[in-house]
Amino acid sequence: MEAYSQASRQRDRYQDTALGLVSTLSFPAIVGTADMMLKSAGVHLIGYEKIGGGHCTAIVRGGIADVRLAVESGEQTAKQFDQYVSSLVIPRPFPNLNIVLPITSRITELSEGSSYSRLSNQAIGLVETRGFPAMVGAADAMLKAADVQLAAYEKIGGGLCTAIIRGSVANVAVAVEAGMYEAERIGELNAVMVIPRPLDELEETLPVASCWIEERQPLKFPLDIKEPIKEMELIQLPPIQEVEFVELPQRNQLAEKIIEEYYGNDDEGRP
Repeated sequence: MEAYSQASRQRDRYQDTALGLVSTLSFPAIVGTADMMLKSAGVHLIGYEKIGGGHCTAIVRGGIADVRLAVESGEQTAKQFDQYVSSLVIPRPFPNLNIVLPITSRITELSEGSSYSRLSNQAIGLVETRGFPAMVGAADAMLKAADVQLAAYEKIGGGLCTAIIRGSVANVAVAVEAGMYEAERIGELNAVMVIPRPLDELEETLPVASCWIEERQPLKFPLDIKEPIKEMELIQLPPIQEVEFVELPQRNQLAEKIIEEYYGNDDEGRP
């Protein structure tokens, strides 16, 4: 009964919303498609679903009219890249669909956060190759050609892997061009993409290498926080006038005495 009531509340909450899905044959194409969908209508990007063989699907959520407009723009963008596979709009999806599909957690995050996105100061560049050596070579060429950072890489099956860089628009454009030539020299170039002003929601769905994530160190507290911390006992030093200084000859005599007691009268092992 409780589960039914929860499902009913969720159905009422999303009764005027829709799901939109657009599928492409490369990761750069789906990121570019998702970027256009976000900028063409008031929708939220739930994320991507990668099912292997290079097939990637962008999932958006929003009002029915906005989702239809976003999916239409996504279709046109994917077809321009010659990477379009299929698309779908589901008005008023049943709660069971929301729970099973990998979108529930993202919907919760969006409902708790802000509904507006702001533009990022950095551009995103993506170079996808067929084969890992070509991707690594392209990433190396991009880093050496311009002032960019390698943010992460993504694998989508079928031998396709994508290097993702960030930087200014001019630097990303130069770097992506260098990466294209290097990928073609080593192996097979599959797709490229430059997104000049990505929205926050788009950036949140992109992978980020662990080295870019700041690891917070745990704070160290006393085991028993109710137990007061004892202050250290201060030792009072004597005045400087009362300190006896040992002259160098006395130091030498003391050292000779210690050496004599340790080695005895045997001069062979004495230092």
